[in-house]
Amino acid sequence: MSDAVFDLTLERIALIRRMVVAWGGSEPGAPTVHPDAPYGSLDRDGDIANVTGDDEGAEEEHRSLEQGLAVFAQNAQLKPGRYQYHNGLAKLDHGTVGDVFRDAQTGETPEHITFAVTAEHLALIPHLAYGWDPAANVPRVDPVQPYGGGGAYTAAMARLLAAVPEAAANDDEDAETHRARLHREMQPALQIFLRYADLGPGDFRRSESSGAWEPA
Repeated sequence: MSDAVFDLTLERIALIRRMVVAWGGSEPGAPTVHPDAPYGSLDRDGDIANVTGDDEGAEEEHRSLEQGLAVFAQNAQLKPGRYQYHNGLAKLDHGTVGDVFRDAQTGETPEHITFAVTAEHLALIPHLAYGWDPAANVPRVDPVQPYGGGGAYTAAMARLLAAVPEAAANDDEDAETHRARLHREMQPALQIFLRYADLGPGDFRRSESSGAWEPA
């Protein structure tokens, strides 16, 4: 792997599918990989070794998934629809990160989630600002500018959703409220995307013009 080309292996895809997506950062916040159990258990290196078959190199493999997450999100394909998943956050500490499904009064998080992923969610996922949280040592989306650039995050969402027919058909709430709700739904939408979207292994190169990852 180099800065120019990323090798998306079967093992890296398997680790991406195991990622536990939580909600992190101050307002507006954004999806983040759970810092204590990025791949489902509290034994991060053991989880990685179970996938790679290698007891060494876990930190390097984990660190590579900053790019791996962006590659997967920008190239995998998923159809809109209702999906179910087991919520790994139900058994994890919420001290440093949150869950948009967590009950504010009881503090409980449901173990099983059924969620409808829409064309709007799928239009936003490739454009999330994927990066690295150095304090938590996990991949994350920038919680301050979750769609990159400057200005209000909802304005960036409006630009990204301009070509999505469904985005103009929300008569039950005003546009700003709808985009704020849609943004918080990116936690379950991204979790489902990582688990169910289709993408095979291969080499990917970052485009010099757009900065996005494309098949090499």
